[in-house]
Amino acid sequence: MAIVTIKELIEAGVHFGTKSSLWHPKMKPFIFGKRGGIHIIDARETAKALINAHYFIQKLARQNKQVLFVGTKRQAKDVVRDAARSIGMPFICERWLGGTLTNNSTIRASIRRLDDIENEMARPDYQRASKKAQARYARERRRILRNLEGVRTMTKLPDALFVVDPSKEQTAVREAHRLGIPVIALTDTDCNPDQVNLPIPGNDDGIRSIQTVVKVLVEAIKSGRALQTQKADEKKASEEAKPAAPEAKADAPAAAAPEAAPEAKADAPAAAAPEAKPEAATEA
Repeated sequence: MAIVTIKELIEAGVHFGTKSSLWHPKMKPFIFGKRGGIHIIDARETAKALINAHYFIQKLARQNKQVLFVGTKRQAKDVVRDAARSIGMPFICERWLGGTLTNNSTIRASIRRLDDIENEMARPDYQRASKKAQARYARERRRILRNLEGVRTMTKLPDALFVVDPSKEQTAVREAHRLGIPVIALTDTDCNPDQVNLPIPGNDDGIRSIQTVVKVLVEAIKSGRALQTQKADEKKASEEAKPAAPEAKADAPAAAAPEAAPEAKADAPAAAAPEAKPEAATEA
């Protein structure tokens, strides 16, 4: 089954770029033409980039690595959140807090504060606290959840970033580059493709376009995990089959040990010794 087809991309509107007056010159290799003052992206280049991204993400998933999904623009929020939740990956879809990667210890401290608040709210005597204290706890919990809900379970730095519109997520891209984390991005014609490691030229303003690209990456993660599970099962089966061979070899000497060869050698001297000497003495 094909990873993605040109027909799927065109039906989703992935080939629509931005206004030609807003284009970035470095996107020229990915532009097919211009129509009605809007650049048209070459769907073949999009398919090629999507296939490369698919295999890259699949390789990460086989190694049990994490990909952080980032999409804070209005059109991408729900798509990124739903896709990341479906595969258990971290995500940021409200606001990128400066230092999310480069100052991760502070982010972890905020998450620990969230855990403390929720533990406090779960106590039986919480309802007896003043209304002002309850409102303060609830307000602080909402604020932290809004910004850090998607990275709450991310205990280490991600191994890759997927970004919708790197021009909008410049802070995330810069932090990833500083830490050597590869960036995959859906880049429209107004973006600089040199900012990211794997640019996917495509419409980053259309919901269907974003859904199509994200779906390919989600399938890559699922297939990578399936391959990892299959490899683990094969390894386990081979390890279970190995102990049977030494047992068979160990049984073979035990069966051959009580054979007649040692007995024959032991009986021969006993039978021959008393016969030869008396005969020689009588003849003499």
